[in-house]
Amino acid sequence: MSQAAPSKPSPTNHKQPSLLDALIPVFALIIMLGAAVYLFSSDSSSGANQIALVLAACIAMIIGYKNGYSWNQMERGIIKSIGVATGALLILFSVGSLIGTWILAGTVPTMIYYGMQILNPDYFYAACCLLCAVVALSIGSSWTVAGTLGIALVGISSAMGLDVNITAGAIISGAYFGDKMSPMSDTTNLAPAVAGTDIFSHIRHMTWTTVPSIIIALIGFTFLGLTADAAPIENQLTDTLALLDKTYHPGIHLLIPLLVVLYLANRKMPAFPTVILGTLAGAVCAALFQFDNVIAFVHDDTLLPMVALVKGLWIAMFDGYVANTGDEVLDSLLSRGGMSSMVTTVWLILCAMAFGGVMEVTGLLNRILESILTVVTGSASLIITTLGVCIGANIITADQYIAIVLPGRMLKVEYTRRKLAAVNLSRSLEDSATVTSPLVPWNTCGAFMASTLGVATIAYLPYAFFNLVCPFISASYAYFNFKIEPLDETKISTGEVVG
Repeated sequence: MSQAAPSKPSPTNHKQPSLLDALIPVFALIIMLGAAVYLFSSDSSSGANQIALVLAACIAMIIGYKNGYSWNQMERGIIKSIGVATGALLILFSVGSLIGTWILAGTVPTMIYYGMQILNPDYFYAACCLLCAVVALSIGSSWTVAGTLGIALVGISSAMGLDVNITAGAIISGAYFGDKMSPMSDTTNLAPAVAGTDIFSHIRHMTWTTVPSIIIALIGFTFLGLTADAAPIENQLTDTLALLDKTYHPGIHLLIPLLVVLYLANRKMPAFPTVILGTLAGAVCAALFQFDNVIAFVHDDTLLPMVALVKGLWIAMFDGYVANTGDEVLDSLLSRGGMSSMVTTVWLILCAMAFGGVMEVTGLLNRILESILTVVTGSASLIITTLGVCIGANIITADQYIAIVLPGRMLKVEYTRRKLAAVNLSRSLEDSATVTSPLVPWNTCGAFMASTLGVATIAYLPYAFFNLVCPFISASYAYFNFKIEPLDETKISTGEVVG
């Protein structure tokens, strides 16, 4: 027997949430996340944070239900929010496969092998930052840099006895500087599009905050490198190089998968197919140049060699590679990868996006943003408020794209009303939403960096100097009214600026 579908509540049936309504889930989340970190430390993202996010989402749903929102409406909000992160999740899984095949192919061991001979430990951290900055600037992707050069640099750092937490901070600092300043970056195109300006004006205006920030970061990494009290490891390095040479036979030809990824990224191919093709290139290299290693990795003498080869490559893609060099430290370093290694990270992102989706669809997020706008009294406070709102959006919505688009759309009219050029808004969006995204453990960027580099977000956060300094540089410019562009009045009269 058919039943008439219940009528959907109209927007007029929704009660406007109070500020208390909006803040209750946020404060509950902060308390639970704080408890998770206290109880589980760097392991909090392996399950504790996920529970905190789900419980906070439930609290937000209860408030939404009180204000007249149905479960179906909130469910659609969650699905829409998770849909935004789908691309990131696909990239995460593909990077897991890439890491597995690249280690098996000898690509990562080769980068470690040559890097240990070229990079000076005294300037290693600064060199990591600078190298990642240059590559990210050329290809416009911080994720690609972290998933390729990043994993090798962490390996080199560990082999040299250096601090992998500082190394991860240096990688992220350089990668995000290059990402921000590259006209090929998605966020560098998104921010000016939302604000209403062109990309090259946006990049020129960003130079004033990003260049001082990366200089400060490089000085910090140089100081840390020069003052590091590392024990002499010449013999250990020699032994490690000998083991790498014996096991993987490093050579320039094993860097082909890296060149494939960098070429495709430079040609602006989307990240997911780029990483997949890089994974397949790694598999081909493994089949051609590491045949014996692949067969030994399978540990099954009953299989024909070609069957064992296929099985080994398959395992590396879905479950990662397990090294067997005879050195415990090196084996631990090179036993990584596989799609399965990203499952916990995907779990975290799904829970975070569910919370963000409920907060957005029930109007709780907009209520917070509206209340924050009431404290704006002038141009300086508007820009500083923008920075704070974007950082808060990164925490609440767990996605840098949402943290750019939502505040950007909401604040655009206010910038025009206060006669501030759109480049001020676009720069503020990037100086906050883009650079702080890898500093939030449950944000898509923070989760990706932690999983890819094998370093917990909380562990590398104090050393991501560029990402930490940039918002403060931007806020100080606003406070002292330095390099704040006024709106060209002629653009209003000709209709180029739309309120």
